[in-house]
Amino acid sequence: MQSMRQAYEELPRLVRLYITQTLIGFGLSAGFVAILLGADVAGLRHLVTQDPAGPLAVAMLWLFNGIVFSGAQFGIAILRMADDGDTPRGGRRAPIPDHAMVPVPVRAEDRRDRRHRR
Repeated sequence: MQSMRQAYEELPRLVRLYITQTLIGFGLSAGFVAILLGADVAGLRHLVTQDPAGPLAVAMLWLFNGIVFSGAQFGIAILRMADDGDTPRGGRRAPIPDHAMVPVPVRAEDRRDRRHRR
């Protein structure tokens, strides 16, 4: 049977990137929750230690923050993969033509008359 490392190496590159960034995101979430509880933000530490459902609340806080942080982490990783080649960016750099504005006559009906006829 293969080791976990060998199985990980056989995965496609994008899947490996996703797994890695997800683990980093959940690690950041654990640190964030630890800071929230350590700093007792809004009395959160007191709430989770005094309530029987406190461990569930901490687990949910970690899970949902982990989903957000791992998604953001994966998005940042994908955006940083952009090609930094020396190809020009941002279009053709053509000058904007200086066109003169010409008024165009438009015939319009007076709508006020129609409203009062009803």
